[in-house]
Amino acid sequence: MQHGLIIDEIDDIQPDTVLVLGIPFDQYSSYRRGPAFAPPRIRQALHGGSANLCAESGWDLGADPNWRDLGDLVLPDGDAALGVIEESVGRLLERGAKLLSLGGDHIVTYPILRAYARAYPELTVLHLDAHPDLYDQLHNNRFSHACPFARIMEEKLVTRLVQVGIRTMNPHQREQADRFGVELIEAWAWSRRPALDLQGPLYVSLDLDVLDPAFAPGVSHHEPGGLSTRDLLEFIKNLPANVVGADIVEYNPERDHCEMTAMVAAKLAKEIIARMLDR
Repeated sequence: MQHGLIIDEIDDIQPDTVLVLGIPFDQYSSYRRGPAFAPPRIRQALHGGSANLCAESGWDLGADPNWRDLGDLVLPDGDAALGVIEESVGRLLERGAKLLSLGGDHIVTYPILRAYARAYPELTVLHLDAHPDLYDQLHNNRFSHACPFARIMEEKLVTRLVQVGIRTMNPHQREQADRFGVELIEAWAWSRRPALDLQGPLYVSLDLDVLDPAFAPGVSHHEPGGLSTRDLLEFIKNLPANVVGADIVEYNPERDHCEMTAMVAAKLAKEIIARMLDR
């Protein structure tokens, strides 16, 4: 089986096109599996007919040729998958494209940002999550989905990491945040959040459990006290910086209720694509 992109020809991709790429990987999830099944379920919600393809601005994805869905990566097992993700994303960035990836658990952000670091050496990352994902290791695994931002900061892949919505910070991860100079807006401080002054290029990493479980039950780790869907939509629409890439991760269809979280993920995908295209 050939691993990597499911298409062989990407020469026709134009610069600044937004590409959607599924990354069906969850082998390093710590609690339960399921996010590997997320990409096709998000697409099903996006195209399922119960809603249209318009963002809230009125922009119609269905009528805009400047974005395209490449389907899902074909991945090997284990650590080799991380290398395939990095290589595949790198090929797309070489074409000048912007990428919205659909995970998968949160470790996929690590190889994605290894590729992005080569294309954007002065990259800011906005990380929206209930969890800081800064463990040095979890269950003796340095590539757990609880560790990607420790690896990212150790390797100096980004110049600035801003984390929003965090509400599970323990002493070890707080020490890691201090060590790496992470900027934190914890969930309890959301209502009086300061102006972030985000400068581009900007990459947005969106773990769906940044939302309160009432709005997104289809995640592996329910953590009460999160943002509302409306909070998150307004935040995304008002990002001031040049958004050059994003991921939506940790949707677990096996915990979803009536495809509720799939629809949330699909709506967020529409708004993120619109923001990336400045529509």
